[in-house]
Amino acid sequence: MSDTVVKDQDPCPCGTGLGYDACCGPYHLGAEAPTPEALMRSRFSAFNKKMSGYLMASWHPESRPTELDLSQSPHWTRLEVLDTSQILDQGTVHFKAIYRSGSAWGYLEEVATFVRQGEQWLYLSGRVSEGRLKPGRNEACPCGSGRKFKSCCQTATA
Repeated sequence: MSDTVVKDQDPCPCGTGLGYDACCGPYHLGAEAPTPEALMRSRFSAFNKKMSGYLMASWHPESRPTELDLSQSPHWTRLEVLDTSQILDQGTVHFKAIYRSGSAWGYLEEVATFVRQGEQWLYLSGRVSEGRLKPGRNEACPCGSGRKFKSCCQTATA
């Protein structure tokens, strides 16, 4: 991959609770994701870390864009995998990804389709919907910290 990966013991952005080095880090360094869900989680982490090279390499050539500029991309904060399935060399992952853009919060929900070519899973396409989140002061923070919004990310935007 063309992106630089720094050793990182922090929790993986994909939300498994594992450290980055034990979770998505190996995929970003070239190991093959064993399932569509593992690839989806590694792609979320790559969006979080703005690793366009990995994203392009894990995208099926039939649907891959010619370039991917992540400089204006929102900050992806949390991934919720809602459902996953796999039959032979095809798989789907239904997920919801939470992001922050400036002081606004939003989500992207997608049913993503993956195909396996040889040992490599690739992202093919997805049915996407998006929306805004408007967390209340006493609600859980959308960043996934487990803290109330008023004592977490709301104070960062105030």
